[in-house]
Amino acid sequence: MMIVLDASAILAFLRQEPGYEIVQQALEGGAICSSANWSEVMQKILQRGDDWIAMRQLLFSYELGIEPVTRADAEWAAVYWLTHSALSLGDRLCLALGHRMKATVMTADSACGTGDSIQQIR
Repeated sequence: MMIVLDASAILAFLRQEPGYEIVQQALEGGAICSSANWSEVMQKILQRGDDWIAMRQLLFSYELGIEPVTRADAEWAAVYWLTHSALSLGDRLCLALGHRMKATVMTADSACGTGDSIQQIR
């Protein structure tokens, strides 16, 4: 089963917050994330003054895949906004990638909801 990690899930793993073990298992299984979420993770790490290079190396030691945002993802996220306007663009692009890859989206963001294709880590 393919797993797409939201920025919130990656950050929970890096900070060893509740649910990080679930994310670690997904990383060990070859998880991916959107390039938009990758940028979001980097921004949050730099904002806190943490060591981005070390955290980046840790994530790549698990062979985390970074998938580009496609035109189809961007369009799906825009249409999804019509009924889910409370979600950020990053969240919607993550869900779009999950939809495109027919994968489960793993998140720590309760706003993303739950369901067959969304797994909350806490």
